[in-house]
Amino acid sequence: MEVEHEHVNEQALITTATALLANDKGLLAMDESNPTCNRRFAALGIAQTEEARRAYKEMIVTTPGLSEGISGAILFDETIRQQLKGGTLFAKAVENAGIIPGIKVDAGAKDLAGFRGESYRGPGRVRERFAEYAQMGAKFAKWRAVITIGADIPSGAASKQTHTL
Repeated sequence: MEVEHEHVNEQALITTATALLANDKGLLAMDESNPTCNRRFAALGIAQTEEARRAYKEMIVTTPGLSEGISGAILFDETIRQQLKGGTLFAKAVENAGIIPGIKVDAGAKDLAGFRGESYRGPGRVRERFAEYAQMGAKFAKWRAVITIGADIPSGAASKQTHTL
């Protein structure tokens, strides 16, 4: 995810995509939101704190042999800003483990104003966020769109919103 003057470096994109797909490896989605992670922790009696989430994700990232089956790891905003106990930033720790660090950039589902029953899960401020995350070590990004299907929906506006950066 190399950003140059608001244009993606095509060769960097091809190189990263090729590496992510190499050797039949998978992607590790460790990009769950804080509320989702906290719900899971609460069900197990684990403290719902930033430190507990950090320690949990450190345990994952430092698992011996992780890169044997994982080519890329999708991080959450909180995680990419954190460090392992020893001071290494998460994105660097992932890279040091032989895994390509990525980032979840969608900003959560929002109601689509003026379109009853429709929402969107857009990337939100994507150009600025891409540049910031690239500086933090992210090499690729993931986001998803939520499209409600029903009578007269999705509307053209909702469809357009999910494709707009």
